[in-house]
Amino acid sequence: MAIATSASQLSSSTAPEPAPRVELNGPVPDFEANTTHGPIKLSDWQRGRWVILFSHPADFTPVCTTEFVEFAERFGEFDRRNVALLGSSVDSVYAHIAWIRNIEEKFSVKIRFPVIADLDQHVSRLYGMIHEPSSVTAPVRCVFFIDPKMTLRAMIYYPLNVGRNIDEVLRVVDALQTADANGVACPANWTPGEDVILPAPVTYDAAVERAGSKQLQVTDWYLARRHL
Repeated sequence: MAIATSASQLSSSTAPEPAPRVELNGPVPDFEANTTHGPIKLSDWQRGRWVILFSHPADFTPVCTTEFVEFAERFGEFDRRNVALLGSSVDSVYAHIAWIRNIEEKFSVKIRFPVIADLDQHVSRLYGMIHEPSSVTAPVRCVFFIDPKMTLRAMIYYPLNVGRNIDEVLRVVDALQTADANGVACPANWTPGEDVILPAPVTYDAAVERAGSKQLQVTDWYLARRHL
């Protein structure tokens, strides 16, 4: 005897599983992928470093090319901060190689970081890089700041037609590393060498003490700065 199946039952049984969410201060998903430097597993490849995982919509596109040139020229600045760069797009490894060779020839820079060949969109879907209102196939311009413990510390999304500011990417790295090392926060427009913000007091007595401090730059009990 045939068993009737409702439309809602059929829909729920055949609908694809939702992609996992990557969330600030949560663990990032590990993955294995083929890259221009050979196969990698993120957790093994990371080797105790910070990682900037960034996506680009497609190879041989003008905005992406300018970004790759900038990342290449600033590679040493990331390396000095113990930050490894890892690019990704849904093009093949052969397309990546051809594009990298073209960039190196036309702009006289060396692309020293691997680029993931995410043909099946596994990494793109895992990290939420595909935003279908923008494109059903191409990733938007994502930047994921991953610390050595595989924790997502910051993320920035740019549309397809706006290139990233590499100074801002470096500034966020500096801010995160400064905050971690000193137990402080970084104010708006902060750059290395400027004053940092102390955590606000959480008791009345501590607030009174903070408001009367002569060692700090105190605006009020909840806002105090100091120089590192």
